[in-house]
Amino acid sequence: MSKVFFFSLTAALNPTLLAATTVMLLLPRPKRLLLGYLLGAYTTSITVGIAIVYWLNGSGTVKTTKHTVNPILDITLGLLALLIAVVIGTGRLAARRERRHAGRAEKTKKTPRWQRTLSKGSARDTFVVGILLSFPGASYLAALDGIHNQNLSAVETVLTIVAVTVIMLMLLELPLIGYALAPEWTPAAVERFKTWLARNGARAAVIGATIVGVLLIARGIITILHS
Repeated sequence: MSKVFFFSLTAALNPTLLAATTVMLLLPRPKRLLLGYLLGAYTTSITVGIAIVYWLNGSGTVKTTKHTVNPILDITLGLLALLIAVVIGTGRLAARRERRHAGRAEKTKKTPRWQRTLSKGSARDTFVVGILLSFPGASYLAALDGIHNQNLSAVETVLTIVAVTVIMLMLLELPLIGYALAPEWTPAAVERFKTWLARNGARAAVIGATIVGVLLIARGIITILHS
C-alpha cells in the first residue's frame, strides 16, 4: 500500500496541474476558479479510476504502462525539466525573447486553449477544464495497479481511490483549505505570492524545474530497477 501512496504523491507533480493552479491564483476570484477545477478533476479522476481498477487491470493495460511507458516517460520528462532549468538559468530564454520582441511587438503570443479558458474567470469553465485535463497519467495508473493488487473490498477500493485522488490534487486543495480556514490571511498571502512571483519568477522556475527533473529521473530509474 505504501507504493500506492508514493505514486499518488508523484502524480501530484503534474506540470499541467501546477501551471493551471498558478494561472488561477494570478486571476481575480481564484477561490471560485480553484473550486471549479477541483470538482472537475475529482469527477474524472475518481470515475475513471474506479473503472480502471474494476475493468481494465485484468487485461494488463495498467501493468504494461507501469513497467514500460511510466519509467521512460518519467526519465524523458525529467531530462526535459532539467533542460528547461539550464536554459532559464543561463538567461538564454530571456535573451531569445528580447531578440524576437522587436519583430513580434504587435503579435499576441499564442497560449494553450485551456489557459485561455481559465483566463475567462468562470468557475463553470474551470470545471470543464478540470474534467478534460485530469485523465490518468502514468503515476496515477501505477497507483491504480497497486490498489488492484491489494485485493480490497469494493468499499475499501473506492475509499482508497478517493484518498489517492485527494493526495494527487493537493496543489488545488491546499489554497482552498487556506481560504476556508484563514479567509483574511489567504487573500493577502496570494497577493504576496503574485508580487514575489513577479520578482523571482525566473529563479523559482529554475529551482522548481530542477527539483521536478531530478525526482522524475530518480523515479524512472527506480521503477526500471524494480520491474
